[in-house]
Amino acid sequence: MNVAHRPWKAALAIALVSLLAGCGERPQVVSYHQGMYQGKPDTPPYSNAPFDGNRQQWDNAINTRTQAQNEYVRLRD
Repeated sequence: MNVAHRPWKAALAIALVSLLAGCGERPQVVSYHQGMYQGKPDTPPYSNAPFDGNRQQWDNAINTRTQAQNEYVRLRD
């Protein structure tokens, strides 16, 4: 066996194994039921702490945060 052929044989073997590895993927099929959402249920943003379901308190916090980022309001002070 010629020593000069060893790198080529190794490269060929790696290429062959890499090509065959792609053949093992299973098909990914989604089972969809018409009209039914199957993902994670969405919860309102105010349902967690610190607001615990108080939407008015959440609205006030969002409005305060928005006004703090408003450059026109910040420059008047």
